[in-house]
Amino acid sequence: MIGFIVAGLLIGALARLVKPGKQQLGILATLLLGLAGSVIGGTVANLLGTGDIFELNVLGFVVAVIASVALVGVAEGISARSRDKKVER
Repeated sequence: MIGFIVAGLLIGALARLVKPGKQQLGILATLLLGLAGSVIGGTVANLLGTGDIFELNVLGFVVAVIASVALVGVAEGISARSRDKKVER
């Protein structure tokens, strides 16, 4: 379980490095998005038959980073919209 959390943090940090621009996300959001990306990557790898969901493999890692980049983008878009609504008021 601790390894899963560390992997999620690493994947979340890599996703933030890969995504251009400055993200307004804290360490907790990065961890949660990385964990979500890890689950997605592990699930895809499992569905393709390359390993178990909790098993570290190259395909699962790559898919996890890509999924985390997408999740960071979505989170960034949501937070930008909420900031814009606050500015309008």
